[in-house]
Order: sequence, then structure tokens, then C-alpha cells
Amino acid sequence: MPYSVHTSRRRFLRHTGLGLFALAGTPAWVRAMTMPGPKLSPNKASPAFQPDAEIELTARCGAVPILPGRSTAVQQYAARLVKGPDNTLTNLPGSYLGPVMRLHKGQRVRIHFRNELSEPTIAHWHGLHVPALMDGHPMYALDPGETFVYEFEVRNRASFNIYHPHPHEITAKQVYHGLAGGLLVNDEEEAALELPSGEYEIPIVLQDRRFDGDNQLVYVRHMHERMMGFHGDRILVNGRPDFAVEVATRAYRLRIMNGSNARIYKLGWDDGTPVTVIGVDGGLLEEPETKPYVMLAPGERLDVWADFSGRNVGSQLVMRSLPFTGALPAMAQRMMGEMMHSGLPLGSDYPLFTVRVARKQSESPALPRRLAKLTRYTLADTANPDKPVPLAISEGPMSMLLNGRAYAHDDFQAFERIPLGSVQLLEIFHDHGGGGHGMGMQGGMGMGMMGHGGMGMMGGHGGGGMGMMMSMAHPIHLHGQSFQILSRTVSHMALDDYASVREGFVDAGWQDTVLTMPGERIRLIKPFQDFKGAFMYHCHNLEHEDMGMMREFSVE
Repeated sequence: MPYSVHTSRRRFLRHTGLGLFALAGTPAWVRAMTMPGPKLSPNKASPAFQPDAEIELTARCGAVPILPGRSTAVQQYAARLVKGPDNTLTNLPGSYLGPVMRLHKGQRVRIHFRNELSEPTIAHWHGLHVPALMDGHPMYALDPGETFVYEFEVRNRASFNIYHPHPHEITAKQVYHGLAGGLLVNDEEEAALELPSGEYEIPIVLQDRRFDGDNQLVYVRHMHERMMGFHGDRILVNGRPDFAVEVATRAYRLRIMNGSNARIYKLGWDDGTPVTVIGVDGGLLEEPETKPYVMLAPGERLDVWADFSGRNVGSQLVMRSLPFTGALPAMAQRMMGEMMHSGLPLGSDYPLFTVRVARKQSESPALPRRLAKLTRYTLADTANPDKPVPLAISEGPMSMLLNGRAYAHDDFQAFERIPLGSVQLLEIFHDHGGGGHGMGMQGGMGMGMMGHGGMGMMGGHGGGGMGMMMSMAHPIHLHGQSFQILSRTVSHMALDDYASVREGFVDAGWQDTVLTMPGERIRLIKPFQDFKGAFMYHCHNLEHEDMGMMREFSVE
């Protein structure tokens, strides 16, 4: 693609003497994070591509009534179906969220995406396996008035995915102000199961927001909220407060997405009814799993079988986020509790939505004992069983890093270059100040410098110390194909907190985002097939992503 000769306004300061002066004397990795990447010309439609479905998608400003009184200013996606099945787009009533897109495996899709905001943006198809050019990389961020044409074949199996913006440094702000939507993929294997559909398949998008007295959204007010990730004091479901749904006495399929910037949920029914999970990020499991509760981090999705056939008409059930500990450092957790004494501190107990049994229905589908046939990878299938690709997490004031470096385009380390067609073993761990794979903090900056002399928490050799005390949970998202979780191990220092979440992980099936708790080391197996190019991996705590906790693989 040719390089554009103009730059967006958000890059202005970086091209002025003032911006360069401010960078003088800073470490190389900070300069890499702050200097601009390429600005590429938008992709245009290919005459040779014949789409089965064609959509016009626009990012624009708007105003939506959310709370009683004045409407709330938002950014939102609007879409129009140009060609394709009538059920391709479904609007969520009264919501700022984009319409739910429904695609089918094997479908050829063209999407004309236009930026009508006053700032750069680009759309990413979170969970879809598409070519690098079509993935919504920040280097293709559109200036106001520009249009990018996506063209791809749907290769995913049936699954619930997300579309959201991905411009570097302002992703979190744009998602917070409303730019997000759900994308369902269907296939023949799923259709054969005759799972609940139509009115019995309910999307549930969980988000937390904070409003001022005039019903306007309040975003990051100080650095602490950026460092910990922004947490609101009110839960919205599908963009609406105090969400309740009326159901019949039969089975439903709840398609649940964590669309929050940073908030982690511990989902559980208020009466202790187990949560029955039939699918995760990448689609259906091989068989249902029953859990007392389920953890759900930003960017993750759950497919839940909810059977109300034994309930009395007039009864109700509440899905709550149950108490848990360990996702934030103890000091930060106390600060959040003090700042949000009337709000929703992370890990506290609060309601999410209510289900009201409104009518009797005699017939209900049975929960299938077998759901899908999956190819299961083993260590022997990987090209690097003895040398996993590291994804080392490190946090510090003004620095959120992966593998010791902040995001910079085309800044690949040797292990970030992946052979096309290979299946790779990857390992996610916390690295505070000198452990794993020699990453460290590139000179000891940030929290890593508190862990002097091998006191790093989980990096290669360290086993505890100050680094452990300063760690926080991170949902790590990998673009491209989904992965499988091979194993989780936990530092003995983290076991007490980990006990409050450990039963809530669904590690079977295909995933694209995984919550990594402090003290935890996770091994993944990920194929890198079909497409060459640069594919992002990053923390899906979106404030952390914007602060630089993002890198890219070069699939070659």
C-alpha cells in the first residue's frame, strides 16, 4: 500500500519542534512508543471481489437517551445493508451500540467503513481470522471523511465476536464513548444442534460507565484511573441501565460479551444456580461445562445455556458479579474503594441484570450432551515445544509494556517473527525487573525497579517480592487465529487471592483473549496460518493498550 503524504491531527505535536524537544533524552523504548508509525492510504474496493454480503458502516457522533433527562453525547456505529440476507443487521433497541452483525462461515463480505468523527479511527474485527490488511491495524487509522473498504471471506466457525475501534492511543476513549458492536458467525455444525434462536437467543453486552449530573459520560479524571484502567460506577447492559429481560419457562441462549474498558466480572446467579457454559470466544465447546461462577475479562465472550423451565411464573433471577480479590495491587484496591465508596469497586458484589419469568411454555429444547468436534493441539504439535514465545507483562508509572517494550510499528524482536503455517507455543507471565527471557524493564524503569536483584514476580526465575505485590490482572488478546490454553500455573504467593477466581476459568475450546492473574503463568498453543503480515497482541484493558501494552507479530 502507498504511504500517505499527510498526517492526522493527533500526530501534530510529534512532528513539531516542541514534540521532539520533549522527547530528547528519553529512553529508546519511550521514543519508539511516542514517535508516529506510518499512515497508509485507505484500502479501496476490488472489482474482482464479489461479495455475498455488503454493508456500509459509519462511525459518527450522536446523542442517545440513557438515563432520565437529557440525552447523552456518544460516538456510535451506524450501518446499512447494501446486499445480503435480511437478518445480517439487527439494531439493539434504544442502544448506542452498533447493530449486531450476523454472518455465515464461507460468506464473502465487503464493508465500506467511513469515519465521520472529528478524530482518527479504524475498525477491528475482534476474533475474526482475516488478512492483515483487513484486521483494522492502527497504521490504517482513517482521518475524518476517509473510507476504508474491508473485503474478506468468513473463515471462523460459529462464534460471537466484536467490532470496535483500534486507533493507537485513543482506542479506550472511543470504545468508552460507544464505538462497539457484536458480530455473530453461524455455521452448519451449530445449526444442526437446533440451539435456542430468534427471541430465545439474547445478546448481553456488559459495560460500566460514569455519568455527571447532566447525564454526560465522564472519562479518565486522573492518572490513577488510567494506570488501573477506567472503572465506572454504573452497569449498562446493551447500552441500557437497570436491564431486565422477560422470559418463558424454557431454555435460552445468552451470548454474553464483556464490552468494558477494564472491568473484570465474576458471573454468578444470585440463588447459586450453576452457570452452564456451551461456548467461549472462538465458539462452541466439545461439551457443556457447569461452573459455580465464570470469570469474564474485557474482550472475552461466553455462550451460556440458561434453562428457566423449572421456574414459576412471576419469579426472577439476577445475574451478579460476585466478590473476588487479587486483580489489583492491595494499595490500589484500597484507593479504588475509597474513591468509589458509593460506586462499584473492582471485585465487589453487585447486580448486572435481571431475568423475570413472565409466561408458561410447555416445550423446551434439551441441552445437547455433545456440542462440537474440535481439533485439539498438544505440545508435540508445536514448532517450539522447548522454547515458548514469551509474552512478558510489566507495569510501571507511565509505562505498560509487553516483552520489555512499548508499542512501535515494525519494531519486531526476533521471537516476534513467526513462520507462516506454524503452530507455536506461547507463554504469558509477569516480568518485574529481570526475569523471563531477559526482558526486564529495559533499564529498570517503572515498578520493575522496586524488584531489585531478582525480586521479579514470575519472570523466568523470580518467585515473589515487591513485583508480586505491585502486579495486576491483564486480559491478553491475540489478533489472527484463536488459540488453545495448554496450562495454568500459579505462584504460591498468589494462591490465597487466586482461590477466589480459580473455579471460574473455562479453558476448553478456542479463545482469543485470556485473563492473566497476578502470579499466573499461562501456556497457549496458537496456529499462525493462511495470512502473512503484522498482527497485534496486547492487553485488552484498553487504557493499558493505549499506554503502550501492545506489540505485534510478523507472520512471514
